[in-house]
Amino acid sequence: MVEEILTPPASSQTTARRGLSGHAHPQRLDEVESNHEERLTVPIEEFARVLGGGIVPGSIVLVGGDPGIGKSTLMLQMALEMAKRITVLYVSGEESERQIKMRSMRLLRQPDGEVAHPPQQMYLLTETNLDAIFEHVNALHPDLLIIDSIQTVYLPELDTGAGSITQVRECSSRLREAAKSSDMSVFVIGHVTKEGIIAGPRVLEHIVDTVLYLEGDRFLSFRLLRSVKNRFGATSEVGVFEMHEHGMVEVPNPSEAFLAERVATAPGSAIAVTMEGTRPLLVEIQGLTSPSSFGIPRRTPNGVDINRLLLITAVLTRRLGQRLGEQDIFVNVVGGLRIGEPAADLAIAAAIASSMRDVPVRADAVLIGEVGLSGELRWVGQMNARLNEAAKLGFRAAIVPRQVRRSEPWTKGIEIIEARSLREALKFALLEEKPQ
Repeated sequence: MVEEILTPPASSQTTARRGLSGHAHPQRLDEVESNHEERLTVPIEEFARVLGGGIVPGSIVLVGGDPGIGKSTLMLQMALEMAKRITVLYVSGEESERQIKMRSMRLLRQPDGEVAHPPQQMYLLTETNLDAIFEHVNALHPDLLIIDSIQTVYLPELDTGAGSITQVRECSSRLREAAKSSDMSVFVIGHVTKEGIIAGPRVLEHIVDTVLYLEGDRFLSFRLLRSVKNRFGATSEVGVFEMHEHGMVEVPNPSEAFLAERVATAPGSAIAVTMEGTRPLLVEIQGLTSPSSFGIPRRTPNGVDINRLLLITAVLTRRLGQRLGEQDIFVNVVGGLRIGEPAADLAIAAAIASSMRDVPVRADAVLIGEVGLSGELRWVGQMNARLNEAAKLGFRAAIVPRQVRRSEPWTKGIEIIEARSLREALKFALLEEKPQ
């Protein structure tokens, strides 16, 4: 006896609900109607910057991050602001309505202790069955739908459990179809695995329009909302927030916040200017060298790629004669920021050399440039934007690579020191004697 499970064929009504087929027909490009209000304005400016200027109707956005980093708090805070003007449906499969109400009251608490009245167009729903969620969506017709989280949502016709690859992929596809067919904006919160990628594994990133990551150390107050994919804006855009008791607070000038606790006269500290999307950020890079107690010296980066650190260490050893083969080297980017571009090479090299020689780097100078294998300095892009940001914060000098082809004039208000090699740049950057 062999048991066979027969799946009933899908009805025509069920088939018609799937996909965008049957609802669209070919149109000439000049016949397509364009909505003048292309984006929904987001009152949180840092959030709007990462999205590219606002929420695009009919888009689906994935928000990922480590557990406890503040994804639900940020999304609830955004929902409360948006519900003042549009209808918002917040669907949670992890918390009850009462628990969400408690968090909402904390976010609505004013500085004087009074709690603001919740917006009238904010709706809460605790549900994990996606079919039931769509029934409420069809009845309410929200402008913004938030799913917290996609790993808790399931389709009953699938045999696998919630959170599996099949369920995550199919539920995300259904949500995308609903967003495209009704101009409803959808935000989906996704968990992150131990490897640092969104669980699913990466199938969600190909389905959605925009992928946002909320980064930062849980033990530090700063949070970085980074865009790694955006069909409607610039990628690698970053918004900076600070976690407070009453939710996420925007940091309008993150460069000043990252440099607030800097000790200017300490050896091993250099200022780099990195580009995060279209925003220049000034960050402090700390370097520390210490005689190794083991046979193999350690190279420990925090916020810097290990391969860039090894490259810079080799150039300092081979081209400048620094005896780093017997030293443990530690490099740290203050504030929890991760730097991936080579424009910070010069600042990293200066921080290591400063610690090795025990002399400080010029406190009023920023260092910008890529270090080559022969010890030369190479030009980096968007130089004037970096220099303008440094001049705004009061820095008087900038040590940059020598420009071979002068395409545009230098930024005014800051002294430009051009160097052809790393050796020449360190002569300008490092002070010969410690200040008294």
